[in-house]
Amino acid sequence: MVDLFAGFPVADYQPALQWYRQLLGSEPSFYPNDREAVWEVGEHCFVYFEVLPDRAGGSLSMVMVDDLDERVDAITGRGIDPTRVEQYEGAMRKVVYTDPDGNEISFGGNTKR
Repeated sequence: MVDLFAGFPVADYQPALQWYRQLLGSEPSFYPNDREAVWEVGEHCFVYFEVLPDRAGGSLSMVMVDDLDERVDAITGRGIDPTRVEQYEGAMRKVVYTDPDGNEISFGGNTKR
């Protein structure tokens, strides 16, 4: 078995917690300590942030999803707009969101749009 954790260093806990809750649409799956929050985004796949002010920003990660259009619509409905959208050959698309510290988390997959 393999577990994958994609981490994002942030400067401040509360703003990061609010933003990631809004982006991911749920409470964290667990809190390992008072500096981190973790969401399970797929089987054995996790997204987390950790308060590391000297390293905040600059991380990149992408989560591939089956329901990209539905996922993007839900995130937009929660008040977060993408930073950019990248269209690839065929129906493949990547939608990029940037947290308050400058970390990028993207969702990718096939789209009907």
